[in-house]
Amino acid sequence: MAIGTRIRSTLPLFHRLLRSDSLPSHTPRAALHRTLLCPELSRKYSTSPKKDENVKVPLALFGGSGNYASALYLAAVKGNALDKVESELLDLVQASKNSQFFSQFTKDLSVPAETRVKAINEICGQAKFSDLTKNFLVILAENGRLRHIESIAKRFVELTMAHKGEVKAIVTSVIPLPPQEEKELKETLQEIIGQGKQVKLEQKIDPSILGGLVVEFEQKVFDMSIKTRARQMERFLREPINFGSL
Repeated sequence: MAIGTRIRSTLPLFHRLLRSDSLPSHTPRAALHRTLLCPELSRKYSTSPKKDENVKVPLALFGGSGNYASALYLAAVKGNALDKVESELLDLVQASKNSQFFSQFTKDLSVPAETRVKAINEICGQAKFSDLTKNFLVILAENGRLRHIESIAKRFVELTMAHKGEVKAIVTSVIPLPPQEEKELKETLQEIIGQGKQVKLEQKIDPSILGGLVVEFEQKVFDMSIKTRARQMERFLREPINFGSL
């Protein structure tokens, strides 16, 4: 929460930065690229080949966001900063959701790269982000990839959860589950998933399912909603009756 407040307090800086006709480009780009930062250069990040061989991503992610998230994950593990980097990424994503101006800034490719880098450096400095997160965001700013920060953060969280042996389960209901029902559902899912993994339950509210539950985890979907059952009943009632079988 404190970090989120610091991020919001720096947003007025964007107005000055975006109005600036010329900004000095003093960012040590070569140093940033050596430090970590983009999938294309992740292989160059290591200083110890033997150590790198022991650090692997727990999930194979694909696409641009997956590649960036994987590169950041490897660097965060090597730097023993996985939780901190995850927290900082999520804070930045939340700041983007809370500020329309900041959100537009991250998506506007017409903003010069130097301006984006200057702004990100200001934001990260005020928010006291780690150098690892700051440098990563600077590379995103340089490459015009800030607009993908939310999807990158989402994929990064997938990696951190797999690293910790956590399984995310999403339960959708019409109203929030009472604490006792939530506890019982979590225990049931834990029995299904088995030992060695920990269930993290996330509740979603969707009145359109009419009642019941929809539970999703590990690419499985258990749809026990009234809406789905009503559709199944409707299809059954519409099927022609085979009187020959009676």
